[in-house]
Amino acid sequence: MWFETSPRHLAGRGDPRHITQALRAAGWSNHSDPDYPHVILASPDQRYALALEPENESYSKWWRISCTSDTENWYAQFGGNTPVEILAGFTDALLAPIPQTAPDVWSTLTAAGWSYTRDERGHELAEHPDGIMQLRRWNRTTSWNTGFIACALLPDSLGGQETVWEAHLGNAPHLAAAFATALVDPAPVARAEFDVPHSHLVTQKPGGRQGNDLAKQHAARLAQARAAAVRNRRTALTTQPIPSSAPAAPIAAGPRR
Repeated sequence: MWFETSPRHLAGRGDPRHITQALRAAGWSNHSDPDYPHVILASPDQRYALALEPENESYSKWWRISCTSDTENWYAQFGGNTPVEILAGFTDALLAPIPQTAPDVWSTLTAAGWSYTRDERGHELAEHPDGIMQLRRWNRTTSWNTGFIACALLPDSLGGQETVWEAHLGNAPHLAAAFATALVDPAPVARAEFDVPHSHLVTQKPGGRQGNDLAKQHAARLAQARAAAVRNRRTALTTQPIPSSAPAAPIAAGPRR
């Protein structure tokens, strides 16, 4: 039986297929080793790569996503307890063209009631009203740790903090903004009873979406991913430069596959 669980940022990891099957539906190729418990995917243009490698410790970094191209160069990683519905904000944005103007990450959070501070060194921090969830970015000119970092932190018995999950989002503002949009979404997510890292921090209501409903929603999500991939390919074709009338230099034939 599934329970409507909120807040989503404390709901636990969920089903990884929410991410992997959507990317596969969008045409990402599978480079996984069937004899090893991991998933390796690559985008059709080979710009993006995703690795899912579950570890014994759920607080470790399970997800790794990277981009190396002429226009982008970033690396992101997500802990095992990162809710897949929030991570999907990041991965779904990889299926769309990069916006010409990057949306503001901080206004997305403050509009949802988060606090925001920027100190004299330029370090930025936004915090959820519950005091657990935060998103921060240190000033690149004064800190080696560039990019956005999201983390859910709980006080421990020794006066320190316990990390529920942590995500290093890289330095692409449009992806951080997409992640933030999914992070503040108030809609509950489906989880089994007590299948959460800290059950006392969430509300679980029975009687919501069950197997058939969730299967239909997942099928609709895969259809949306396929449609997004088609739109992205059409956009790429219409924005390609017109080739020169001069003949292209011959390319040496590669090895046969």
